Amino acid sequence: MLLAADVGNTNVVFALFDGREIKARWRIATDPRRTGDEYAVWLLQLLQIEGVDRKEITNIIVGSVVPRAIHNLTVLSEKYFGVTPMIAGQADADWGISVDVDEPRSLGADRALNAIAAHAKYDGDLIVIDFGTATTFDAVDFNGAYKGGIIAPGINLSLDALVGNTAKLPRIAIKSPESDSVIGTNTEDQMLIGVFWGYVAMMEGLIERMRAEIGRPAKVIATGGLAILFDKHTDMFDAVDSDLTLEGLAILAERAAQ
Repeated sequence: MLLAADVGNTNVVFALFDGREIKARWRIATDPRRTGDEYAVWLLQLLQIEGVDRKEITNIIVGSVVPRAIHNLTVLSEKYFGVTPMIAGQADADWGISVDVDEPRSLGADRALNAIAAHAKYDGDLIVIDFGTATTFDAVDFNGAYKGGIIAPGINLSLDALVGNTAKLPRIAIKSPESDSVIGTNTEDQMLIGVFWGYVAMMEGLIERMRAEIGRPAKVIATGGLAILFDKHTDMFDAVDSDLTLEGLAILAERAAQ
């Protein structure tokens, strides 16, 4: 079995793969100081709950946008599983795609993995939107080449900035608005409208501009925790694919093993 670790700015997601099928997944808050031993205490118990012996894990791959976390995950892999992990983007786990941007090495692992998985699963030109700590919009052409994209503040970052820099605005939760009205009659509704519908308008506007610049029909693939929420309020997505980054890790590991 393959153990994949997707290290984001907010969470680390571990997934257990049998081939391309995800058998289990677990999430823990990202903390670069967390040691390999601390990961092991948590992860080995979860494997036991799933009835999986650690010896069944024969390959491990790590994709990380937090470089400091890689060392401790390497310790976890080697000490507790006897496996030297593949690091996405390095050595045998090189991206294997054309990265047509000014500084290819600056491309985040999550964005490269999304591009790999999206091209493997969907035809034609693609726009991949990942709703994470930041929201990224990435253009992947019909040959699978990464052509560039956009980085925008995530919706929760936008809300944190709004609340943190004002004296009287309350903390609210991001949720589906109860109506389509964009004229709020109380402070909380007005904040939700501004953040939520403002974000939808930003997203739809950027997608239209990207499609115009690409100049060919482009499917829009959404991933990340809030993709399902936004999918209920826009018709811009052709597919919502929550496991895109993890599937990119599995594809990369499969290629590296060949």
